[in-house]
Amino acid sequence: MSRRLARTAPVLAALAAVSLVFTACSSTESTASGATISVEATNGTVQVPKDPKRVVLLDNTAAETVKAMGVTPVAVPKGLLAPSKFGDWIDNPDIADVGTHNEPKMEVIEDVDPDLIIAGYRFAKYTADLTAITDQTGGATIDIAASDDAEGGRVAAMIRQTTTLGEIFGKQQQAGEIVSTFNGQLDAAKAVSTGQTVFLSIVSGGKIDNGAKRMQPLVAPLDLKDVFGGQAGDHHQNSGLTPEAIAQANPQWVIVMDRDAATASDGEKTTPAASVFAAQEAFAKTDFMRENHVIYLDPEFYVREGIQSYGQSYQQIADALGAAK
Repeated sequence: MSRRLARTAPVLAALAAVSLVFTACSSTESTASGATISVEATNGTVQVPKDPKRVVLLDNTAAETVKAMGVTPVAVPKGLLAPSKFGDWIDNPDIADVGTHNEPKMEVIEDVDPDLIIAGYRFAKYTADLTAITDQTGGATIDIAASDDAEGGRVAAMIRQTTTLGEIFGKQQQAGEIVSTFNGQLDAAKAVSTGQTVFLSIVSGGKIDNGAKRMQPLVAPLDLKDVFGGQAGDHHQNSGLTPEAIAQANPQWVIVMDRDAATASDGEKTTPAASVFAAQEAFAKTDFMRENHVIYLDPEFYVREGIQSYGQSYQQIADALGAAK
């Protein structure tokens, strides 16, 4: 047990409770340590300090929203953040690195005395361990990451995540602006998706495979028909799908997630997804290659996957499909 967990936390004296109802957060109350709000999270109803100062941000899907709200965390998993979006956090020595979900550095999290840990997504299985840390510091651990099986689906869950963070940090206006931008981008994609057939592709290890398991949530709100029925596509295993099978299915469109680009370590050379596609002789006579109907998502989509990333992807889809009409 680390010195932080062994240390006795101050006892919080509860004072008068004041009800306040809002999206995803049901009430506020005054405590000895300041105001708190009641957040409905995947890990239950959690009393969260309002406007917390020492935030450990583990859920990379919430990272862009937190940053947009002007919050600088005290610790993050630097290896899981998109360098183009979080280079300043990654290079900041005052922000501790907690490692990755494969080997999280719990002692680092303990040592920064968090008053809020934003857990979930890749770190979901550690929620109980993280809660034990904030129980000792008098803070809170929440999992508000969007999931496919959440009420209303992933889109509704991303919006709830955003509005909840706005309430926690007192940035309701910024949260509203983020949601409004996202809704506009989604509506634009919906307007031009009219039953087109699509292959959801992932490029991993220099190979093209079925990325449906990871990408189906992106197209779920749209009227697009997955030529492989959304089956298989787990990037952690080879589905056995061949370029010839893709060519035979001959989808009208292909949407590509480049996992290699997102996960490459510093200095590691990878072949861009567009080059991998161009090298496939089997694709030469397909409609999607002849008509340039291949949409390459932001190379960092795999490590972003928050409301901003989804919104930008919807705008890409809207622009591509709209231009083809």
